[in-house]
Amino acid sequence: MILIVAEHTAGKLAKATLEMVTAARDSGREGPVTLLVLGQNVASVATEAAAVADQVLVADLPQLATYNAEVWAAATTQIAQEGEAHTVIIGGSRSGREYAPRVAVKLDAAYLEDATKLSSNGAALQAQRYTFLARVTETVEADGLVVVTVKPGSFAPAAPAGAAGEQYDVELTLPTPRVQVTGKSVEKSSRVALTEADVIVTGGRGVGSPENFARYVEGLADNIGAGVGATRAVVDAGWRPYAEQVGQTGKTVQPKAYIALGVSGAVQHLSGMGKSKNIIAINKDAEAPIFKVADYGIVGDINEIVPALIEASRK
Repeated sequence: MILIVAEHTAGKLAKATLEMVTAARDSGREGPVTLLVLGQNVASVATEAAAVADQVLVADLPQLATYNAEVWAAATTQIAQEGEAHTVIIGGSRSGREYAPRVAVKLDAAYLEDATKLSSNGAALQAQRYTFLARVTETVEADGLVVVTVKPGSFAPAAPAGAAGEQYDVELTLPTPRVQVTGKSVEKSSRVALTEADVIVTGGRGVGSPENFARYVEGLADNIGAGVGATRAVVDAGWRPYAEQVGQTGKTVQPKAYIALGVSGAVQHLSGMGKSKNIIAINKDAEAPIFKVADYGIVGDINEIVPALIEASRK
């Protein structure tokens, strides 16, 4: 089977999980696509998972109430061994990248990291991934049992299947974690998360200042219910938090609409948003690389154009 470890939050399946289902089906490997749901009080997540997977394995335990790398690695390894999985797919989130290598070691499996495309080459699993600051796409492959992490935003989310997959409760033998989480701070925001947003408004250094970023980028985003993104230059300058960074060293997104304000379009940034369905760019530099990938482009002054867009969105 192909085993996918589901990511979920607040009782809902994460978009990244739907992307992993697509990756599994694209891989060309045989066997049922199986979602493993780990957590406590995850009945609603399991029901949602059953709509996109062939089968769902549910571990609803108090010990799984809070993520822990040791525990998640042990649980995933046990289920992979018992189910004789030949492929284990884990999200390329911060937590996924933390415990996925442990799973590979425990299973004595090959490890393919940050895949943006999966396919089969005979008996081997083939993966594409970015390297050299996204200037190069390399293809790697491995035979036999393989653990893969999928780069978020690289695959289209899977649509519900015709019939719901079967759900099964599983029993786990879990270790006592050696590292305990003693506190957690969650950033509060009324905006939709970047990786979940259908529309994203991103600002680059071309917006001019932190004040203009708040006025134009956040102003437009809040009026149309969009997520807020930023380029690496903006984050490095201290204007915005790293959580909003889009690009090779930030988040990879694939929204229905990506609105780039004052974004030049460096290759590192394009690697994180190039698969957006519609790209709308506004920049005063007509030669900016962003216009080469944009579906719609406006060459002009952001200080004049964006206030008009905000006013129009209010109407």
